Amino acid sequence: MHPKSENGGKTLRWLGDSRSRLCEFPEAARRRAGFELWEIQQGNEPSDWKAMPSVGAGVNEIRVHTKGEHRVMYVAKFNEAVYVLHAFEKKTQRTAQHDIDMARARYRALIEGRRRERS
Repeated sequence: MHPKSENGGKTLRWLGDSRSRLCEFPEAARRRAGFELWEIQQGNEPSDWKAMPSVGAGVNEIRVHTKGEHRVMYVAKFNEAVYVLHAFEKKTQRTAQHDIDMARARYRALIEGRRRERS
């Protein structure tokens, strides 16, 4: 059984500066991302998402389309929480390598931390 958040779903865990980065989104993008994360916490799929296997197994990306393009990478496959790996504004058609690298590093640290907890 996973710990419930105050909204009845899985707890959100923010890795690195992902929360402060999401808070820097314009209001419409921030609200949309927040709603999509809430949906994920409830066990639902976000309305627009893409699998990101290049970052890690089970990592997905919420695609937020407002006046600009914003992305939130997360992993929800673990029972205890939804982990938000990275949030950023997308400025080109292709996701910038530094954004992929950032999410990948946080994912690896998460997996390693979980491995240490179990041993």
